[in-house]
Amino acid sequence: MHIRVIGIVLAAFVFFAAPFNAISANAQDSFVFTAIPDQDETRLRTRFEKVARYLSETLEIDVQYVPVKSYAAAVTAFRNDQVQLAWFGGLSGVQARRAVEGSEALAQGAEDQEFVTYFIAHASTGLTESPDFPKSIAGKTFTFGSKGSTSGRLMPEFHVRNHFGKSPDDVFSRVGFSGDHSRTIALVQSGAFEVGAVNFAVWENELRDGRIDPEKVRIIWRTPTYPDYQWSIRGDVNRKFGPEFVERVRTALLAIDDPELLKAFPRSRFIPATNEDYTPILRVGKDIGLID
Repeated sequence: MHIRVIGIVLAAFVFFAAPFNAISANAQDSFVFTAIPDQDETRLRTRFEKVARYLSETLEIDVQYVPVKSYAAAVTAFRNDQVQLAWFGGLSGVQARRAVEGSEALAQGAEDQEFVTYFIAHASTGLTESPDFPKSIAGKTFTFGSKGSTSGRLMPEFHVRNHFGKSPDDVFSRVGFSGDHSRTIALVQSGAFEVGAVNFAVWENELRDGRIDPEKVRIIWRTPTYPDYQWSIRGDVNRKFGPEFVERVRTALLAIDDPELLKAFPRSRFIPATNEDYTPILRVGKDIGLID
């Protein structure tokens, strides 16, 4: 009796496990990519599932988009070969490429050559926009975005340290990390934090979509420009997917011209990028201790 029951259980396990084993085997033949979670997950899925369909058709190979929960998780997935391509920010891209020999930055948005962070403030602070760094933010509550964000943490922290000569914890009464740019805007707009730092492209996108109330939250300073987002690819993909695969992916990304797809990033077009373009990010990351 016991042997019969065990046999039935084992048979059921094999039946239900088989599809998952098949999926795992198929996934190994797929080209998989991810993206840093800089906005809410629903909008990211809409954007990148369209990219996956486009790349599948263009490269004539199964392409899958896999979401991750954090910037660090995106870098880890790239390092561990769980994904072979990623839409990274400047900092996460540098970290990922340094972890996998031969990895390359392939393409960036035209706007990513000269990216900007906006310092934003709740209207109750009385702060208004100025071309000069707003030293009156000292003593207020401040939220960055993700801890691994270039525009939401690396560059704003650099400017805070540069102008005050102290760490953010010694400048502000309370420091937070919202997790993404959309959340940063929401926290400052609600008054949960008095001041924050946000990716200019997300701000402009959310403003256009009516998610920002100018009566409650406003831009108070715009940073000097710096290089930011890019598509990066692992250095071993030619061995896995065939000769010239890197160039095929680069060509496919640079050829994206669907206005709706570009608008979702939002970018006007994609242009070639190289690892050397992100030397300033590497330098700043080392200066403030975010890169060894």
